[in-house]
Amino acid sequence: MGAIARPPCEEAAIRARPCEAPATTNRRFILVTAILGSSMAFIDGTVVNVALPALQSDLRATIYGVQWVVESYTLFLAALLLIGGSLGDVYGRRAIFAAGVLLFTLASAWCGLSLNIEQLIIAWSLQGVGGALLVPGSLPLISVNFPENQRGRAIGTWSGATAITTAIGPVLGGWLVEQGSWRWAFFINIPVGVAVLVLAAWRVPESRAGVPRQRAAVPGAVLAVLGFGGVVFGLIQSSWTSAAVGAIGVVALLWWERRAPSPMIPLHLFRSRNFTGANVLTLFLYSALSGVLFFLPLNLIHVQGYSPAGAGAALLPLSVLLFALSRWSGGLVDRYGPRRPLVIGCLITIVGFGLFAIPGIGGSYWTTIFPAVLVLGLGLAISVAPLTTTVMNSVDQSHAGTASGINNAVSRTAGLLAIAVLGVLMNSLFQSSLDRRLENLAVGNAERAQVDAQRSRLAATETDDPRARAAINKAFVDGYRGVVWVATALAAASALSAALLIRRT
Repeated sequence: MGAIARPPCEEAAIRARPCEAPATTNRRFILVTAILGSSMAFIDGTVVNVALPALQSDLRATIYGVQWVVESYTLFLAALLLIGGSLGDVYGRRAIFAAGVLLFTLASAWCGLSLNIEQLIIAWSLQGVGGALLVPGSLPLISVNFPENQRGRAIGTWSGATAITTAIGPVLGGWLVEQGSWRWAFFINIPVGVAVLVLAAWRVPESRAGVPRQRAAVPGAVLAVLGFGGVVFGLIQSSWTSAAVGAIGVVALLWWERRAPSPMIPLHLFRSRNFTGANVLTLFLYSALSGVLFFLPLNLIHVQGYSPAGAGAALLPLSVLLFALSRWSGGLVDRYGPRRPLVIGCLITIVGFGLFAIPGIGGSYWTTIFPAVLVLGLGLAISVAPLTTTVMNSVDQSHAGTASGINNAVSRTAGLLAIAVLGVLMNSLFQSSLDRRLENLAVGNAERAQVDAQRSRLAATETDDPRARAAINKAFVDGYRGVVWVATALAAASALSAALLIRRT
């Protein structure tokens, strides 16, 4: 999805890993390598969101193609994320991390060179595989190579640096699109990837646990890709047969995980009421967030007339609030328990999402988009850190790494499903609204045929008739409002799940 808010439990995955034979030298280079490696994935997700309108116009892609660009990456990342870290434990953490960086970099180059939307989707899928090795592979580099008395400061540096890079990603992406092309949003990864590979080979020592603990997780990962992939394909392409086959795959995944000797998802963790509640909350809240943030850049650029850089900067206040308030909100659990901050934070996000539905077309950023971004950012800042703490406190510390990985995967799966489902809703509302508006305007046959031939592109539809252009923009806003109201309902469901499932202490 490339959400501005990073998935919960990123730092938790570092803290959960034991320190094995810390390196006595090169720690500064190791930290820089981990930061640059993580930043590749964090920046790329946010950069691509802002580049979507430009690549849609350049490649003349339908909304279905644009959905698949995002979904293909998220599908492989979410399905393979849980086994990415365990591969490093078995085959070498530096080796798997470097393999992820190399695949991510090569796939980025292919994305930038893609001649059509189909090539871009395949290349973006490979980036998802690389990200599944890269993201969890970068975290143990800190834990393994820093002693306990220095690990906290290293974690803080990593967290702050990656938060900053995530925040500047949309602005950087918009600037690259304006100054050059959407292709540079992918090419930017190449020099960074080369630098990371050089540093990893030169300064990062190899380490491994030596015990193949999760060989049985591979069938689970395959079932996850087939199951969720089938559901998403069925929703986007309106193929209910594919969706049904995908649903069977998801059921088979749960059956396998329940019986596997080394499951990818240990289902016994869900016996904890707080763990279950935190993951249900994550599913609802990140579904809402992913759906809105996928369509927001399309609205800002295609309909509201924002520049790519302006669209990227529109969400900057949200990132700033998350960065500034996360440390404070994390302490709320110690003072009040997990339920109260989670309920209050989610209630505030309800207001934030609702404010996105108010603006029409035009108006100042400060009176239309900024209030919604500000309130949503405040709600997320209050929610995300307590959510991570709740997940980590709800299981035994021997399962802390697995618990954080599950919650991270849930947040990404939420985005995967939300974009597919809300894309169906968006398209339906847009088409019905556009038909109604064109009929009321009595648009000529030639102009109507021009619009009908492209209407699957939604707001990117091109027309020479200013009346038809206005109808297209208004129809997109109608569909976008429908998406926002569903997101608001999902935020309400997250607040309700916190109130009903999370214990007070």
